[in-house]
Amino acid sequence: MPTKSISTIAGTIAEECIAVRMRILNRAVTRIYDDALRPLGLRVTQMNILVAAGKMGIAHPAPMCRNLRLDGSTLSRNVERMKSKGWLETVSTADGRAQPFQLTRQGKDLLRSAQTPWRRAQKRARALLGDGFIEVLERTVERVRRDAEG
Repeated sequence: MPTKSISTIAGTIAEECIAVRMRILNRAVTRIYDDALRPLGLRVTQMNILVAAGKMGIAHPAPMCRNLRLDGSTLSRNVERMKSKGWLETVSTADGRAQPFQLTRQGKDLLRSAQTPWRRAQKRARALLGDGFIEVLERTVERVRRDAEG
């Protein structure tokens, strides 16, 4: 049986791979949000952490990693950067191993300031992807969340 050329294999993967397509979409959408948030010195990845911390009140790393689908080192690296900017602060607990954190006053103010540029980015992303895609995305994310719970 003849073997396929590397060019043919690469072409098939490039044309059919779901992960490749998702990464292209991710980079395009991330760019929209990062461009909108840049005047605030904020990236969408950091905003996700601010939002999650705002919802949680006191954010514990393990549940946040599960909720945001982040590995611990990625969360830790981002949290440290955000602490150095004054957006987050560590919360003291009896358990010295855990490093829960919360929004600072500056972090809350930043999140408030991010609302308007976020809405503009949301509108641009929705226009790029289309309402049908957004509906499928919402159902798919919900399915991923249910599957992760178990």
